[in-house]
Amino acid sequence: MIEVSSDRAQEVASLQETLGYAFSDLRLLNKALTHKSYVNERNETLKHNERFEFLGDSVLDILVSDYLVDEFGDYAEGTLSKIRAAVVNESCLADLARKIELGKYLLLGKGEDLSGGRDKPSLLANAFEAVAGALFRDGGLDSATRVFLPLVKVEISKFADSWSFRDFKSDLQEYTQNQFICTPSYKVVNELGPDHAKEFEVVVTIKNKVAGNGFGKSKKEAEQAAAKMAMKSYSDSSKA
Repeated sequence: MIEVSSDRAQEVASLQETLGYAFSDLRLLNKALTHKSYVNERNETLKHNERFEFLGDSVLDILVSDYLVDEFGDYAEGTLSKIRAAVVNESCLADLARKIELGKYLLLGKGEDLSGGRDKPSLLANAFEAVAGALFRDGGLDSATRVFLPLVKVEISKFADSWSFRDFKSDLQEYTQNQFICTPSYKVVNELGPDHAKEFEVVVTIKNKVAGNGFGKSKKEAEQAAAKMAMKSYSDSSKA
């Protein structure tokens, strides 16, 4: 791996300051910031960041997953997977890269630079992953978690607090199995309106006690609404 010049070291000093982490081996950071277009225009001895990108993807998956299990243990596995996928994706990671101004530190080929490469979502997301991979190689998972978890926690909270994508029936079943060693029971208690515009009312009971009720244009939709009410009541009571 080629040594980092003193000029380049000065360039990336402010990035290390932003990250709150000083690399023991600055070559790792420099490699993470080197796009293949830059390598292609110069010489074959330089190495680009794609392998670090591959590593960083796994590092971010691990630290996000660990945090989700700790903080949102009452969510179903499928919900946790959806939150993780929403956070560790191109759009979100590109936004995080912009927050730390990662684009200005990248080594790009002239063509890539002139075509706006420093703000391309795919390029920024890949570079963010690559820096995560490089930092993991330099300081281990604890250092990577300390640096990157605060950055992704805000995004995690956005999605975790959104009820829109959750499978409430799965969440409720997992919660009740863990807390009460039982499963919820759903029952249609009312059907409203004409056949072509029918609305169903469903109640969900847990250990023979009504935990929530919901309405929907289908039985499944009403069951989800009832499960959502039950999950909200459990969530509210745990915060009280």
